[in-house]
Amino acid sequence: MELSEQELVRRQSLQTMRDMGINPYPADEYVVNGYSTDIKATFQDEVPSDEANEAIWYTGKPVRIAGRLMSRRIMGKASFIEVQDSKGRIQVYVSRDDIQAPIPEGETATTVEQQMYNIVFKKLLDIGDFIGIEGFVFRTQMGEISVHAKKLTVLAKSLKPLPIVKYKDGVAYDGFNDPEQRYRQRYVDLVVNEGVKDVFLKRATIIRTMRKVFDEAGYTEVETPILQTIAGGASARPFMTHHNALDVDMYMRIATELYLKRLIVGGFEGVYEIGRNFRNEGMDRTHNPEFTCMELYVQYKDYNWMMQFTEQLLEKIAIAVNGTTKVKIGENIVDFKAPYRRLPILDAIQEKTGYDLSTMSEEEIRIVAKKYGVEDTDKMGKGKLIDEIFGETCEGSFIQPTFITDYPVEMSPLTKMHRSKEGLTERFELMVNGKELANAYSELNDPIDQYNRFMEQMKLADKGDDEAMIIDHDFMRALEYGMPPTSGIGIGIDRLAIFMTGQPSIQDVLLFPTMKPEK
Repeated sequence: MELSEQELVRRQSLQTMRDMGINPYPADEYVVNGYSTDIKATFQDEVPSDEANEAIWYTGKPVRIAGRLMSRRIMGKASFIEVQDSKGRIQVYVSRDDIQAPIPEGETATTVEQQMYNIVFKKLLDIGDFIGIEGFVFRTQMGEISVHAKKLTVLAKSLKPLPIVKYKDGVAYDGFNDPEQRYRQRYVDLVVNEGVKDVFLKRATIIRTMRKVFDEAGYTEVETPILQTIAGGASARPFMTHHNALDVDMYMRIATELYLKRLIVGGFEGVYEIGRNFRNEGMDRTHNPEFTCMELYVQYKDYNWMMQFTEQLLEKIAIAVNGTTKVKIGENIVDFKAPYRRLPILDAIQEKTGYDLSTMSEEEIRIVAKKYGVEDTDKMGKGKLIDEIFGETCEGSFIQPTFITDYPVEMSPLTKMHRSKEGLTERFELMVNGKELANAYSELNDPIDQYNRFMEQMKLADKGDDEAMIIDHDFMRALEYGMPPTSGIGIGIDRLAIFMTGQPSIQDVLLFPTMKPEK
């Protein structure tokens, strides 16, 4: 491995520390009692303890902090360093007057103060090193709240140089900006780029708030298999693998739906799962083949109840994450305050195109689809054609949260037939900023109807639709034992994170997005 000049210098500093008797990677616990942001927030000025010292004013409050060294300035008898901990940054002041004279060449430092002198003033510390600081808080004459170091401990030596990002008036210069580098080396991105960590803290708040709402409603979080013998619960192309012990091919799950419904059959009032799904499909700014989805199923409810529950859930999440229901997504201001508009899908298509697809045959709908650029229509059934037409003509126009409802039965093989509209189902998709965020049903619980729907899906598969569902015989058996009226919903956590944090792509809300291996 060829090392750069900076890497060689760092390794030399590492060896010098070891020669001084300093362990650059100590195993001892380092207990902190303060964090940068908290220290600054609770600081109170006091009268200077030494009127002759015009450089600093002391509070006398002892602190013990730890973090990564992000900058260093040696100014005569003083050194100013900046430490970044898990919450932010704070300046640290080190004075030569507080420590003993430097150690003569050939001799070993025998005290903490002697070691600290050599580490700081002989520049053995490098940007990126982890250090611990013991001292007290003060405000400099320049007005910056800082820590006056009385003891410094090396906690971990950094052997690779960090990119140095400089900020002026909120603009980053010499930044670590290349998207591929940022996604591959997220550990560097988190350290040097302001705001990146905040995105993932907000993502955690989204999930934490969601769990709180479900738990307070009395619903139970569960776990279902990721490896499945049948890829069911959604229309998608699966990843395949092989189970050596059983000697069978298996699929990475594309959805949790069918297992969660089995638990409703088993007597749970409401169950939910927040977990990873896998779909062997295209990648773009809103799709990643490995993604996080939440699915919730509640007995004795329907899709009308679920719409109301969903808009209340998203309103609470928006307030928890941003303090307001209004979120800036790109150039748009999206308001998650309930209630949301409700619009049947065929009415939406007629609004945008003028075509009333409800009166058309499959062949007539195919002609309309071709007019709007839908390809490979011969492999599609009526439902898939309507879905493609909606995607081409309508989907991108719904910026404010909108429930698109009442999908044709061909599009919804797991959904209960509409109670009053023939040929339609009780299903909705929630559109936000031109993209689907959620998909929900009044769940189909008639086992005979469900079997017939599965058989129709098999016919679509025979026509070449590689996303058609496969019949799940064990799920059919579960339905035959009886499933109560149930409503279910799936929400894409990654896309929700994009919206709530205002990020441009799914890669910006995934800590480690899927990428090609490095050469």
